[in-house]
Amino acid sequence: MKRIILLNMFVIASLMGNTQGFSFGPKVGTNISGISGLQFKKGFEFGYHIGGFAEVMLSEKIGIQPEVLWSQTTLTTASSLSDLYSTSLPELTKINLNYISIPLLLNIRPSKFITFQVGPQFGILQDKKSSVATNVQYAFKSGDFSMIAGVQLKILAFRIYGRYAIGLTNINELPDQDAWKSRTLQLGIGLGL
Repeated sequence: MKRIILLNMFVIASLMGNTQGFSFGPKVGTNISGISGLQFKKGFEFGYHIGGFAEVMLSEKIGIQPEVLWSQTTLTTASSLSDLYSTSLPELTKINLNYISIPLLLNIRPSKFITFQVGPQFGILQDKKSSVATNVQYAFKSGDFSMIAGVQLKILAFRIYGRYAIGLTNINELPDQDAWKSRTLQLGIGLGL
C-alpha cells in the first residue's frame, strides 16, 4: 500500500512542472455495491466512501486525478443458496468490507463543466466485520483491482460525480469456489481547493 501511495505522490510531483492547473480537496459519497457469486444476495447494498483527490491538468482538456478513499462495501451472504431466496431473514448475514481505495483516473474535459473519467483502482482490504460469521476474514483476498468509468460535473468549486467500478480480479480466497468480483456504483461530491 505504501508503494502505491508513493507512486501517486511521485506522479503528481513529476507532473507539477507541466501542469495547466492543479486542485485538490476532500470528497464524500455513497457506494452502491455488490459482489457476483452464488453465495451472495443478488442486488446492491449501500456503503460509503470518504477521502481526498488531487487533479492535475496536463492540458486544457486532459488531466489525471489520483485519489485515496476509505471505502465500505456491504454484502448479504448466507450459508446455503436456498437461504438467499427464502422469506425468513435470520439465516442471512451482513458483512462490511472496508478498503483503502486508490483510483488513478484519466480526466477528459470537453468543457469547463463536464469531465469524463476512466482508469484503474487498487483496493486494499483493511478489515472484514461480520456479527455472525467468524470465518469471514479467511474468505476474502486482501486486494481488489477494478476499472472505473464515470462522469464528473464541476459547479463552482464543487465536483459532483457518478462512476461505475467493475472488479477484474477474483476476491474469493476460498478454494474450489465460485469467482467473486466486485461491482460498485459511486455517487458523491467533492470540493476543489
